[in-house]
Order: sequence, then C-alpha cells, then structure tokens
Amino acid sequence: MQGGFRISGSRKRRAAAETLVPMINIVFLLLIFFLLSATIAPPDPFDVTLPGAASRETADTAGPTVLHVSAEGELAYGDLRGDAALAALISSQQNGPKTVVLKADAGLDGGTFAWLLTRLSEAGVNDLNLTVNHR
Repeated sequence: MQGGFRISGSRKRRAAAETLVPMINIVFLLLIFFLLSATIAPPDPFDVTLPGAASRETADTAGPTVLHVSAEGELAYGDLRGDAALAALISSQQNGPKTVVLKADAGLDGGTFAWLLTRLSEAGVNDLNLTVNHR
C-alpha cells in the first residue's frame, strides 16, 4: 500500500477523568476557603435546657456577653466558673455597659434566679436578655 490512505480504527480520546480534574480542584479550593473563613463558636460550658416562650420576638445579640446558669445554679462566663465567673462579668460591665445574655436552665430554682438578677442589677447591668426556646 504505497501512497494509499491509512484508516485507523481507533483515535486517541481524552480520558473522562481528565475533564473532572479542574472541577475537583475548584471544589477543594472552595472547601478550604469556607473552612478558613468560618467562625467556630466555642461549646457551651454545660448543657442548658432553655425555658419556653410564647413570643417570637428576638433580641439583637451580636457580640454579647453570655452568662450560663445550670439547673444547680452553677455559673459560667467564658472559661471561669462559680463566683469567679460572676466577678469577671461584673468587672467587664464596669468598662462600659454591654448586653448580657443569660442562658439559664429551665430547672433553675426561682430563688437562685432572683438572687442572680439582684446581683446583676446591683452591678449595673441594665440590658439583660434571657435566652428561651420558642414554642
């Protein structure tokens, strides 16, 4: 077959996996971006069952000071527990009034809750939001 045409039975095709590589690269870049830009909230110091509420009004709690109160009356503010937590919260309020968000357990004794509200009021906390579950 001199000077004739040569007909090839198969052509080189691109593998299907090669077309997916750019898309996989973009997905991994997006995943890394979202992982780096996400804000990770620290876990609550202990489990709190929030009391219920009939109203659906919500307060603006952007960057608030959060005080956790367990059913046994244990206080937590940041990494501090007990009286040290309350003292640190009160001293942070002296630097300027901030919104305090109170996450109190639904099983908290009313007397303990009233004592805590009295202490916060005496310390000058005038903006207190109680976190509740909506029914």
